[in-house]
Amino acid sequence: MSPEVKPPQSGRLPIQLPADLNPTYANFALITHSRSEIMIDFAQLMPQIPQARVQARIVMTAFNAKLLLRALGEHVGRYEAQFGEIAIPEGSSLADQLFRGSPEAEGDGE
Repeated sequence: MSPEVKPPQSGRLPIQLPADLNPTYANFALITHSRSEIMIDFAQLMPQIPQARVQARIVMTAFNAKLLLRALGEHVGRYEAQFGEIAIPEGSSLADQLFRGSPEAEGDGE
């Protein structure tokens, strides 16, 4: 019989990062779902290119997606407590915000 593996007392799971792991930058995400799973395609939108390039697809259960949502909310809250509120303009898409410039720059005619 194999020995029983017990989680660490602190409740934290040890994580192994492969030496050849390359970080991927994404500034766009497309989220879809089925009855049993949530899929998130992380992509890069580049200026002057009319198509987003998917860099990674993550598939998870709806339960795990909800835990991720909670964890992201907590981390964004900590980020804002340390660095200030993240302002999100109303009434425009992420692509508009990233690639069309600020309304002030476009409206001054210079």
